[in-house]
Amino acid sequence: MELAQPTFLYTVGMFAVVIGVLVTVHELGHFLAGRMFGIRAETFSVGFGRELIGWTDKRGTRWKLSLLPLGGYVKFVGDMNASSQPSPDVENLPANQRQGIFAFAPLWQRAIIVAGGPVINFLFAIAVFASFFTLYGHPYTPANVDFIADGSPAKAAGFKVGDKILTLDGQEIGRFEDLVRIISTNPGHEVNAVVDRGGRAVALAVTPTILVEKDRFGNVYTRGQLGIGSARQIVERIGPFRSIGVAVEETISLTRTMADTLIQVITGRRSVKELGGPLKIAQFSGQQASMGVLNLVQFMALISINLGFINLLPVPMLDGGHLFLYAVEGIRRRPLNPKVQEWAFMSGFAALVSLMLFLTWNDLASFGVFKHLAGLLG
Repeated sequence: MELAQPTFLYTVGMFAVVIGVLVTVHELGHFLAGRMFGIRAETFSVGFGRELIGWTDKRGTRWKLSLLPLGGYVKFVGDMNASSQPSPDVENLPANQRQGIFAFAPLWQRAIIVAGGPVINFLFAIAVFASFFTLYGHPYTPANVDFIADGSPAKAAGFKVGDKILTLDGQEIGRFEDLVRIISTNPGHEVNAVVDRGGRAVALAVTPTILVEKDRFGNVYTRGQLGIGSARQIVERIGPFRSIGVAVEETISLTRTMADTLIQVITGRRSVKELGGPLKIAQFSGQQASMGVLNLVQFMALISINLGFINLLPVPMLDGGHLFLYAVEGIRRRPLNPKVQEWAFMSGFAALVSLMLFLTWNDLASFGVFKHLAGLLG
């Protein structure tokens, strides 16, 4: 039975909480990395637009809560634009007055400061997962084949009950959840497997069937399925230190899934219609929050990984774009021409805006908005 969708205002509110917290965490990563090297921050804002409340600390940083709670930003002293080019009033400062200004920091320090945002997004997710594993245990399912559905792709490929799955699509399988992750993202595409059958390694090739599912809120998903299962799930009690290592593994696994999915979209193996944008995130924020705080926090950890991963892509305007230009600067041993940097960031901005518009169009289409409008007009 489908659950009732959360109200519009509740969904908007939860979306503001999710995006506000995660973007603020992201900007805090930049700020803390800058503070580590003595880089002075002019402003740290939670939200955008008009300042509601704020204060200035002893280092001269203005901390403020702004009107629109959809993110935040940190502005370092002397930054003129998104490419962190120095403003005219600091560009001609003598060397003895450039201390603490981001644009004049050594290249390696600037790179660490830029990477600080995505890194703290991954750390946020690791902290959430580690907390859950410590408090509730680490659930996992052994990668054993305990049953096979008749007429399934696994049956046709030659899987047998008692097999232990060792590798799939070239990736090591330590638990059944690893298999689910790989098969889910490869519907209709052949993958290679190696199983342990009585101490003997057996190579198999299988094509997951395409399964269309609907969740409790009516959201439709397409994923792959083999038609095999493992009989039992184990909840392993682990201490806080080991839980960190397991949380790191979980974060790496989810990041790899995101990378695989992006590659599949780029290469045409998955439809661009499967990509979701801000409206989908808002919808899921409300849905997860309606199921409880724990579900919302887990969802935030997933979005935090997504935010960190996306920001590391080598696209100007994103942190990965900055890092790419710093790499070029390091190879050339001198910065790129400011005009080149400006055009790169303008192009990146245009590309990101276009992508956001496309994803929003995708979201509206998935909600049935255009079909509804066509029905009204017809």
